[in-house]
Amino acid sequence: MLAIETSGLVKVFGDNRAVDGVDLAVPAGTVYGVLGPNGAGKTTAVKMLATLLRPDGGQALVFGKDVVREADAVRGRVSLTGQYASVDEDLTGTENLVLLARLLGHRKPAARERAAQLLDAFGLTEAAGRQVKNYSGGMRRRIDIAASILNTPDLLFLDEPTTGLDPRSRNQVWDIVRAVVAQGTTVLLTTQYLDEADQLASRIAVIDRGKVIAEGTKGELKASVGVGAVHLRLRDPGHRPAAEVLLAKTLDAQVILDADPLALTARLASGLNSAEQSSRALAELANAGITVDTFSLGQPSLDEVFLALTDRPVEAAA
Repeated sequence: MLAIETSGLVKVFGDNRAVDGVDLAVPAGTVYGVLGPNGAGKTTAVKMLATLLRPDGGQALVFGKDVVREADAVRGRVSLTGQYASVDEDLTGTENLVLLARLLGHRKPAARERAAQLLDAFGLTEAAGRQVKNYSGGMRRRIDIAASILNTPDLLFLDEPTTGLDPRSRNQVWDIVRAVVAQGTTVLLTTQYLDEADQLASRIAVIDRGKVIAEGTKGELKASVGVGAVHLRLRDPGHRPAAEVLLAKTLDAQVILDADPLALTARLASGLNSAEQSSRALAELANAGITVDTFSLGQPSLDEVFLALTDRPVEAAA
């Protein structure tokens, strides 16, 4: 069963085609990642699927319901957590959740009970009586997601939920996402963080300039740009130009210079004898007097996938 199905989805703002013919098929009960830089069209697509924007072309179905003709039916099954916290900062954590639960139709005792359940589940019980404006960034994101699942939705849109968070807070949000999916909710996650998509999503659509430029499982996306990647870290940064030339010749591979001045990566186009090829390259480097401190052979990263698909790293694209 598909939670989301779109065909040729389009949204235009003046001369800008923010979403330009997007096709998606999101299986129910999974985390589906939509990966792309700022301005790629991710948020605009989510707003159309959540019935907050009307498409200018194409069709979008949520659990078989058209987002334009059957918008009320769609709204009854979805919830959205945007890029910024939507709770009232002058209210406490408990007051926010009780207020929203009451607006959703819960009686007062049930609203308080549900608020207490979520505060406990999200590790916010000790902060329940504090104003949200005194919460950390990670705590705000957790209270915001809690507000989105007061009534458990069939489909939860998470639009860049960890932007600006420290690593510990990001991991806490990731754990919450996994717990939500374990309860049967489908999650559509937009992100510009490659490791986030790698950690959470079972399938990923890569969007750039309003178009889906690749779609598949993590393994399929990585295999699409090469079956292996050789990662090296040198002892002397002055040897990196020579190592780049030597690796490109020995492995017949594209070589990427990492941000670390000691590191470089060669993406292998063929899986045939990749270990043997790598051993030969290490020997050639040693013969040239280039010392390698660390070496690994594995699949390309999602960062390398994005670079190969767009000819630019995601940081530059943002």
